Amino acid sequence: MDSLTLNNFITLGMLVLLQAVLGFDNLLYISLESKSAPKEKQAYVRKLGIGLAIILRIGLLFLLVSLIKFFQKPLFNIDIEGVITGEFTIHSFIIFVGGVFIVYTAMKEIWHIISFDAQEFNVKPKQRSITKIVTMIVIMNLVFSFDSILSAMALTDVFWVMALAVIIGGILMIWLAGRVAKFLQKNKLYEVLGLFILFLVGIMLLSEFGHISHLHLFGEEITPMSKATFYFIIVILVIIDIIQGSYQKKLMKLNDIEIKKE
Repeated sequence: MDSLTLNNFITLGMLVLLQAVLGFDNLLYISLESKSAPKEKQAYVRKLGIGLAIILRIGLLFLLVSLIKFFQKPLFNIDIEGVITGEFTIHSFIIFVGGVFIVYTAMKEIWHIISFDAQEFNVKPKQRSITKIVTMIVIMNLVFSFDSILSAMALTDVFWVMALAVIIGGILMIWLAGRVAKFLQKNKLYEVLGLFILFLVGIMLLSEFGHISHLHLFGEEITPMSKATFYFIIVILVIIDIIQGSYQKKLMKLNDIEIKKE
C-alpha cells in the first residue's frame, strides 16, 4: 500500500502528460503510415499497431529497468583524430536506425509528391500488406518510446506508475490517431507539412544519436535538437502554411475577378 501514495499519482499525471507531448511525432508517423492500408482497414491497422506497441512498450520498460546498464554500455568506439570520434551503445544504435528510416520515409513521400503526374490523380495508391504496416508501426513506436521510458525512469522507480502511464498514453494515441488521419485526409495540403515535420523528427533523432554517442565531426560536437526548438519550428511552419494558404486563396479570387472583367 506504500506505493499508492499521492506523490505516485501526481507522478503518474506528469508521465501521462509527458507521453502525450513526446508522442506527437509518433502519432504523425502512425497517421501517415496507415495510409498505405486499404481505407476500410486503416483504423484497424492503427489500433492493432498501437495496441501491440503498448504491450511491447511495457516489456521494453521492464527490460530497461532490469538491464539499463547493458543498453548504456559502450559497444565500440571510433577515434579518427580531427575527423570523427564517438562511443556507440545499443541505445544510440536504435535511435540512429529509427532516425535514418524516418528521414528516408519522409523524403520518399516528398519525392513522390514532387514527381506527381496529373494522370495519376484517379489511380489508387499502391497498397502494402497489413502485416507489414502494423510491423512498421510497432517498430517505430518502440524507437520513439525510448525517450519517454528513460524520462519516466528519471522521475520514478515505481514500475506500476510507469506501466500505467504507458497504457494510458497508448489509449490516448489510439483515440487521437484516427482524428489526425482524418484531418490529413480532408486537408491534403497539410499532408505536405506533415511530411516535412516528419523529416524534422528524423533529424531530431539523428541529433539525439550524435549526442548520446558523444559524436564529434571534424572537431565539432553534435548537440541534440531540444523538444522546445522542435515545437517552435513546427509552430512557425504551421503559421507560414496558414498565411501562404490564405494569400493563395486571395490571389485565386483576384484572378477570377480579372478573368470575368475580360
